[in-house]
Amino acid sequence: MSYLIPDLLESERLILRIPNISDWKPLHRYYADAGQTRYTTGKALTEGESWRTLAAMIGHWQIHNYGPYTVVEKHTGEVIGVVGLWYPGDWPAPEIKWALLASKQGQGYAREAANAVWQMAAQQLPDLHLISLIHEDNRASINLALALGAVLEEVIPFRGSRFNIYRHRDPKLIAQDSGE
Repeated sequence: MSYLIPDLLESERLILRIPNISDWKPLHRYYADAGQTRYTTGKALTEGESWRTLAAMIGHWQIHNYGPYTVVEKHTGEVIGVVGLWYPGDWPAPEIKWALLASKQGQGYAREAANAVWQMAAQQLPDLHLISLIHEDNRASINLALALGAVLEEVIPFRGSRFNIYRHRDPKLIAQDSGE
């Protein structure tokens, strides 16, 4: 299936663009931080593992015609993380994912970027029923999912831990409720 997914999204403070190999070193700052990856990869990644993770994100775009965006801060041009759609083969459903450098957390960037991605998906992929798959101890991501309007749907065993599935708002239901 082919979608008309934009290569670039913009919000007030951010540019979200399809990742490319030049994002490897900036994103490695995130993936090398064990505190940041404890709920996702479960460990700090080596440079080679970060490179393969970025390659998987680039490949995800090739497989699904959508994927995670590299998040760039407009006023500095700095790569600050990834936010976008993610649906690897072992995932329970397509999700909105987010991962930002520790120095950029707590400033509303993840929420701003995730909102931009949700709005794009609501317009371009209205049949995609999005989740966020969040480790049960990841309080910051749980709070963000709730702030985005997602609701806890179920708790599942996943990769040796317990993960919460938060279901994001269905754009078709929102349109029906608003009379569109």
